[in-house]
Amino acid sequence: MNTRTRVALVSILNLALVGIAVAGQLSARATGEEIRLRVEPVDPIDPFRGAYVDLSYPGISSRTTKEDGDAYVSLAPRGQVWEATGVDTERPAEGPFLKCHDDGWQLSCGIESLFVPQDRAREIETEVNGGHAVAVVKVDSRGNAALVSVQER
Repeated sequence: MNTRTRVALVSILNLALVGIAVAGQLSARATGEEIRLRVEPVDPIDPFRGAYVDLSYPGISSRTTKEDGDAYVSLAPRGQVWEATGVDTERPAEGPFLKCHDDGWQLSCGIESLFVPQDRAREIETEVNGGHAVAVVKVDSRGNAALVSVQER
């Protein structure tokens, strides 16, 4: 096998691995249903990662199955926002749900951080602290979720 062929194969393999790593986020953004979730702030600035908003979701982040592994959070509309109705280790048969990772004490659904310009991070922090913000999230049929934005209610 010559050098060009090896380089081509390694490049294709790397592209495939990147595609696999971001497939859930891409699927949610491309085919997901847009929902709004209530949010609470956790930490607005990290000197190493820059300006971002780290979010917690009341009724979601605090739920757990007490087991490590995948967890599924069922969602239902409550007025203008959606709320968690249950968490289980089995995938729900119907309805929108979030596929999360349960580390035994907290759920992580991949929608906990939003990177924004520093001035926008402070603005979002103020909105979230005042209880005037919701997270706009896209959720696909497999529970993959992508945080699109944080908006004022």
